[in-house]
This record gives sequence, structure tokens and C-alpha cells, in this order.
Amino acid sequence: MSGPDLEFPAKLRFLFEPHRFKVAYGGRGGAKSWAFARALLVLGSMTRLRILCTREVQKSIKDSVKRLLDDQIEAMGMQRMYESLETEIRGVNGTEFFFAGLQQHTVDSIKSFEGADLCWIEEAQTVSERSLNILIPTIRKPDSEIWVSFNPQLDTDPVWKRFIENPPTNARVQKVNWNDNPWFPTVLEAERQHCQETDKDNYGNIWEGECRSSVAGAIYSKEIAEALQAQRICPVPYDPRLKVHTIWDLGFNDSMSIILAQKGVSDLRVIGYLEDNFKTLDWYAAELNKMNYNWGYDWLPHDAKAADFKTGLNTHQILKKLGRRTKEIPNIGIEMGIKAARMLFPRVYFDKVKAARLIDCLKRYRRGVPTTTGEPGSPVHDAFSHGGDSFRYLAVVSEQLRNEDEAPAPRVETRTYDTATGY
Repeated sequence: MSGPDLEFPAKLRFLFEPHRFKVAYGGRGGAKSWAFARALLVLGSMTRLRILCTREVQKSIKDSVKRLLDDQIEAMGMQRMYESLETEIRGVNGTEFFFAGLQQHTVDSIKSFEGADLCWIEEAQTVSERSLNILIPTIRKPDSEIWVSFNPQLDTDPVWKRFIENPPTNARVQKVNWNDNPWFPTVLEAERQHCQETDKDNYGNIWEGECRSSVAGAIYSKEIAEALQAQRICPVPYDPRLKVHTIWDLGFNDSMSIILAQKGVSDLRVIGYLEDNFKTLDWYAAELNKMNYNWGYDWLPHDAKAADFKTGLNTHQILKKLGRRTKEIPNIGIEMGIKAARMLFPRVYFDKVKAARLIDCLKRYRRGVPTTTGEPGSPVHDAFSHGGDSFRYLAVVSEQLRNEDEAPAPRVETRTYDTATGY
């Protein structure tokens, strides 16, 4: 199918070609969303289609692309073709546009989307792996298509890994930037030049569609960038001459995270990372013991001293019964721990495969910013904070990690004191 005689960036005319996946990514000003909206409206005017417009979070219709579609209906003079209602858009030929947030759906509730001919995922850089795994098999109608548009964030984002690093064979993927837009406005050009001059760290991501080293506002943004530049995220093999210490952030409903670290002469090596939820301590102990390492100690946070109401034992006691050796992480507070982590970063090597999840957590470990004050606060408690917390704990105990077994405490001989003799 070829596109009609409309203003369209050349790199986006593939939207009128048949492909299972149509993916456009890049920086600001590339006209991706504008072109997607126009193409969908044109296709919907040519034949009856059910078109689903999605994003990860949609709390109300105001969060959707409906306003963009309404504006393009007016700009292209298609008011006679489309009727815009409160929560949907209808064509006189039976075409329907409807809108949904993916995060709120389950495998069962998303079944209502099975009849969609076209599905547009906007701002796909925020879409979770779970949402993609639920949505993609649901759009299953013969000749159905999934359109994906986004400004890249991290190279660990699910949409980047799925469509850019390992694109499926039936996908058309195109990078589109400001210089691919023949109608790039003068006002944006002034903003682009100003950003290029004053914000070189973020310019590549904002305007050229390059991935960031960490999310905007990440606590360890500078440290992660330096680790990447210094190639300290690399293969880090296990050294049997060194003890392997584990540093835990406890959780059950929340994730349990465990860093596996070895201390060299002047460096600290993260050789592995374990994270899961809804698993018991015996499961984690068994997973660790399978590795058959030269074990040091399991370092546990201060809340590990709390007894389990079912067994009456605390985490230290349970792990010791499972054959592990434990120590307690000093509680120095979150901010002091973050400072310690920043100081530790230049000496840390991360295994790029076995610690990949930890690296992703550190890229996304950020502070909350209340709308009332606009000032950064405490770290956000989310799916990535457990890895960030366990790394903070690693920094706190890094100087206490030893490669020698501790000598047993000296035996103190006791005897009865004879009051008659004084001996």
C-alpha cells in the first residue's frame, strides 16, 4: 500500500507498507508521533479498521494520544470522516480508535483487544516487559500490525532490546531525528542549538536519539557513565583464591536482592547478582550453595535481627542453620550510604552478564521529587530500588570484607577460686 499525497517525512513513508511491526525511534523533533497519527487516520479512512492506541500508563483519556489525533483530523480537514467522542474516535465507514493503558491489564482483561487491526504503542520506552508479553500475542488478527514509537532511554529497556538490539524478521525499524523532518520548526532549532551548547551530557539523548547511560535524575548517573567509559562493566571471572561475600537486601513480596562480591588488593569485583521474590531463605541458601564458591560471610541489614513470627528465629539464625555464616551491616543511614557508594564506585568492576540486573537497577536508582516542593527527596521505592539498596550496603561493609578466615576466639580457662589459700 502506498501513502497518499500528503506531507510525510521520507523515512516514515514505510508506515503505508505492510509489516507486522513498524518501529520508529529517535530524538525530539523527528515528527514521529505526528506522522503515526496522520498515517493511522488516512488508513482508517480508506478501509474499516479497529485501531488500538496504547501506552504503559493511562489514568485518563487526557494521558492518551487522542488529542493529537483530534488535532490531525482538523489539520487534514477530515472532520466529515471522523467523529470525536469523549473516549473514542469513530469513522463514518465504521473505523474505530480506542485507547488503553497497558499497566492495568492482565492476560484475561486484555482479550478485548484481540479484534484490533492496528495497535499503536506510544512512548514505548516506558513499556514494561510484562506489558509487551501480554499485548503482542493478543494482537493476532490476520494481517494485524503493531506500531511502536519512542524516544530511547536506556539500552536495557524492553522495547530497545526487543526491537533495536534483536529486531524480529518481520519488523521495519527506522531511526528518525530532527534532521529527517523537512518541516522542523525554527523555534525547535533554537532550542536544539541551545541544548547542544549548554547541556552536552543530555543533548545526544534528547535530540539525536542516543541511549542514556542512566535515567534522567539517577543518583549514580555520573558514576555509571564513568564505569562504562573506563570499561569496568566487563567480564569479571570468579577468583577461587578470594572469598565471595554476599550482601543482602531482604524482601519477600518485594524483591530479595543479593550481591556476590570479591575483594582484590585495590579493587572490588561484583561477580554475580541474585534477585527474586516470593522465595524463602532456604531457596536462596540452596541457590548460593550450588555455586560451590570459596564463601566468606552473608552480610545482612539491621532488620535481619527481627524474628519470624512463624518460627521465632531471625534471618541470621535461619541462615546459620542452613550452613551459612552471617554478619550484620552497620546502619549508617541512607544518605551516608549513598556517599559511601559514590566513593566506592571507581574501584568496582561489574560482570556485564551475571550482574546485568544490578547494573540496570543502578542506572534507574533515583530520588523522588514531590510536586509540592520540586526538591529531590529520598530514593524511590520501586522495582529497581532493591539493587540500589544492596549496592549501598556493599559500600558500607567494603572495608570489612576479608579474604582470610577469622581465627576462633581464644579459649579462656576457668577454675574455682579457693578462698582459704587465695589460689
